[in-house]
Amino acid sequence: MSPDLPAARFYRERAALHARTHADAERRARALSWARLATFALLALAAAAALAGVGRAPWLAAAGALSAFVALVVMHRRAEANRSWHRALERVSADAERRVLRDWDALPPDREPAPAGHAYAEDLGLFGRGSLSQLLGAVSDYPGRRVLRRWLLAPAPPAEGRERQAAVAELARLGGLGEALAARAMLAGVVRRADVERFLQWAEGAPWLLDRPALLWLARAVTALTLGALALRAAAPDAAARWGLPWPALAASALMAATLGRRAAASAGAATAFPAALAQHTELFAAVAAAPAASPFLRRVRGEVEGAAVALRRLDLLVRLAEVRHSPMAYVLLQTVGLWDVHVTAALERWRRRDGGRLRAWLGALGQAEAAAALAGLAHDNPSWAFPSLDESGPPGLDARALGHPLIREDRRVPNDVAVGPPGTFEMVSGSNMSGKSTLLRAVGLNAVLAQAGAPACAAGMRLTPLAVHTSMQVHDALDEGVSLFLAELRRLKLVVDAARAAAPPAPAVLYLLDEILHGTNTAERQVAARRIVGHLLAHHAVGMVSTHDLALADDAGPLARAARAVHFSETIEADGGMTFDYRLRPGIATSVNALRLVRMVGLD
Repeated sequence: MSPDLPAARFYRERAALHARTHADAERRARALSWARLATFALLALAAAAALAGVGRAPWLAAAGALSAFVALVVMHRRAEANRSWHRALERVSADAERRVLRDWDALPPDREPAPAGHAYAEDLGLFGRGSLSQLLGAVSDYPGRRVLRRWLLAPAPPAEGRERQAAVAELARLGGLGEALAARAMLAGVVRRADVERFLQWAEGAPWLLDRPALLWLARAVTALTLGALALRAAAPDAAARWGLPWPALAASALMAATLGRRAAASAGAATAFPAALAQHTELFAAVAAAPAASPFLRRVRGEVEGAAVALRRLDLLVRLAEVRHSPMAYVLLQTVGLWDVHVTAALERWRRRDGGRLRAWLGALGQAEAAAALAGLAHDNPSWAFPSLDESGPPGLDARALGHPLIREDRRVPNDVAVGPPGTFEMVSGSNMSGKSTLLRAVGLNAVLAQAGAPACAAGMRLTPLAVHTSMQVHDALDEGVSLFLAELRRLKLVVDAARAAAPPAPAVLYLLDEILHGTNTAERQVAARRIVGHLLAHHAVGMVSTHDLALADDAGPLARAARAVHFSETIEADGGMTFDYRLRPGIATSVNALRLVRMVGLD
């Protein structure tokens, strides 16, 4: 694999730049870590000397060391965040180079499978290894990936598709926003949908403590009395001793902690469902809100996330305070003396009452921005790809110049001009084994999906009407259900035909892509059944392509022959008996076969 493509060189140079910056940031973080350790050691020595009663100097040294230690902790935390940020940017650029080179095994895996029974997701390779989803790069598990999947699995209406196209083109020109969003998504790590739903349910739920103001004021009074008693004990121990302080106040605080603490801790715990991702989502919101926006789509998204970053920074601080309960020594002291969980829960509920109801809408808008940025990365990396014309007025169909398969790397891809439609016609694609028939069908389907998601298509130019893609390509038997390959194919084809029957205007026409219809049965019955199935699709104004080895499919004088527009692929036989393929689409029916030659080539003559 020769990494000499221009886009690959661009990302390789950016990865090297980020690697140098990351190395500098790592050295700074390491130096601060050692300084922090040395300062802590100095603090410990000064504190020991002070407790031993060696004059006032150790107290001053301890105070200075404590101040320096706190400052170094803050500086080290920022340095670590900066180091992680540049490391993420380095990884984003390295992964972008791998996507350009289609180095699927070196890319992060696409974990979510295609939804079962979807009209085209599995056949076209939308998800999994070597998929369109893997090509589109890093988005957050939630909400970016959720929105991007929705865009790929269901076509947008033409007006919405054109709006997305303008946003994708704008983001492709900006460049940096997509990189920043991808880096933040990478830093957020794996986010489980169950955790997000739990968090959203908390945010949208009714408050518990704020609806009981008497309990809250009682907790405040007990905390004030406890702190006052402790202060009096420190300032005037004799007077405090006469009143028995601070023990009655501490007993009241402990009793209230036992009474309310567990309920308060449970309420606060729901707010910490994905704390590791919360800070990164806050920065995602901030990046989207600060980005320039000229297109209507981006202006709307930016308006919808306004205020989200500020609100989530407040929430992030409160979540950090709630997580003190994971530090047992500090938590026991704060909970006993100050009813920590109660007051933190009250602050969280005030945040929930003010901003919780907007969180789901904020996340939805952020997901749209991330999905558009992922499509923009495709446009940025492939400047020769064209944004399709989404035509609502013409007859159903698709026309493309130099259309290629988007999952094949640029220097290996062979483009072809393709025309599908109008209704009453279909493309019959013939050719020998390995010549490119299935790849062509998938290229048409993937580009139709990209076009209707708002992305550029892998073509020099493309026009299509609203189309509902339906495929029958990778059909499998189901032994556990007693379903043979032939029956599984029939069921899949029935879904395609039923979709065509239901697609009355103004619903989009069906674009069907059928690869080797009913290859699980004998030739004679396959020909009859295939003619009937294609006849049904033609009768219901669907448009599409059928690949076949069966050259007799349209070899009669009936309506099927008149509707078929035959195109084919061919191979070249070399002098040494080998074969080469140019993957060029030609008019007419294929005149060559190669199955027996392939049998001989693999040693099964």
